[in-house]
Amino acid sequence: MQFPRHTSLNYAMTDWPNPSHSHSHAYTPSDSTDALAFASPLGAASWGHDGFSHDPGFLASQEELRCMLFNIAHSAAPTRAPSPDADAYARDAAQRCGNDRAARPVLSNPRRIEYLKNYVGQVAPWLDMFDSQCTFRVQIPALARSFPALLNAILAISARQMERKEGIQDSFDSLELYQEAIRLLSPLLQMRDPKVVAACVLLCCLEMMSARAQDWHRHLEGCAALFDSFEINGFSTGLLQAVFWCYARMDVCGALISDGTQSTLLRPGKWLAPGCHVDDAAQIFQAAKSPDMHANYAVYLCAKTCELVADRTQFVELGAKNNCTGEAFNRRWVRLWDDLQDWMEKRPSELLPVHTTTTKPFPHILFMQWAAISSNQLYHTSCILLLNMMPKSIKLQPAPAISALWHARRICGISLANPHQGCLNNAIQPLWIAGRLFSHVSEHAIIIDLIRHIEAETGWGACWRIRDLELAWGYQVPRLERSSPRYRLPVPG
Repeated sequence: MQFPRHTSLNYAMTDWPNPSHSHSHAYTPSDSTDALAFASPLGAASWGHDGFSHDPGFLASQEELRCMLFNIAHSAAPTRAPSPDADAYARDAAQRCGNDRAARPVLSNPRRIEYLKNYVGQVAPWLDMFDSQCTFRVQIPALARSFPALLNAILAISARQMERKEGIQDSFDSLELYQEAIRLLSPLLQMRDPKVVAACVLLCCLEMMSARAQDWHRHLEGCAALFDSFEINGFSTGLLQAVFWCYARMDVCGALISDGTQSTLLRPGKWLAPGCHVDDAAQIFQAAKSPDMHANYAVYLCAKTCELVADRTQFVELGAKNNCTGEAFNRRWVRLWDDLQDWMEKRPSELLPVHTTTTKPFPHILFMQWAAISSNQLYHTSCILLLNMMPKSIKLQPAPAISALWHARRICGISLANPHQGCLNNAIQPLWIAGRLFSHVSEHAIIIDLIRHIEAETGWGACWRIRDLELAWGYQVPRLERSSPRYRLPVPG
């Protein structure tokens, strides 16, 4: 059945992009979850048991949502005039949502009220990490009061976080809420409402929380296709901008997990507004004159780094023609390195550390602004990745920044000093990249304690990386060392 397309019933037209031309889409559903060659050799075996991610009901619903997103993305460019009763269809769909809400109030029991409180206090800060306007904590719950699909998505991700943190294995309120959100979203996708996109990103984030390493890109593909098709980007207005950057951080994590075999699903060039050239990215981000956007620029530069690493890997191993030969590769490398150092030098005061303690083996580097924590970690992560593939013909001026180990120590020091939960979640892959460079058992013990602390504190799957680090270190850390903290970790509060 061909559903008509609509602008939002509740938003101004300027808050939703309106593609003016048909273009081919880069995304098609993967045929197999094993199709992507992720570098985590023990990813499946080392992943802690989580019945949710293997539940047949979840797997079926996740595939349903994914296919729905691909279908709407691939039909976004209209091939004929909308049906004359398009407005009637949208009104009917909205009315059905209202009827569902009246028949089965979403907040009908105390447990769901707890999920809502937990979302505001524990989950939304993850999502708002680079957003001083706190869109996910303030605006989205307000919008959800009259949009049950979004409210169910909010409750689902919060319930999933509580189940993970409390170690619940056999009973999943989150699954019921997740499935209900998908059921309510199904007739609304054609409405082209930003609240629908927000709900989809929340559900994607829920899936990421307990997804296997091999499955990250599969979970992200649907949202990537939607953003590409509707030209949602990092410079969209209003709610869509916040939703985009929440997705973008997950996309970067997926690229980091692939260990050089994959770029971000949504290539960095698509992160800029249509018509903007990647060579102008620095000026575009700086023109925003916003600490949040400067932090987002670090995410963008990390995505560009992952893109270069993946392109180089594909050139070396597969002979791909992707501008990674000789002098062309050198120019790309130098340009990206210079952009990263320029990002560091031009940080606004909000992104600077307020206190640095030179301690062994890792410095403690304290930030007051949420976005400062992860953006600085992503800068150091990008530098490590570039230094690991620096062309031999390039000679850099002597400075701490040319040492991959210097960057690795600062990644660990930032996580040790800053307790913000969203930043702890986003530190998992940087800690893995940094951790592989250390050789002393005392350093290993601290990193393992950090990773275990992140999973225990946030509910986000992290401990599978311990096995991967053990493989890189060449020995298995004794269980006593895994479970006995030897270093003072940050305390939330």
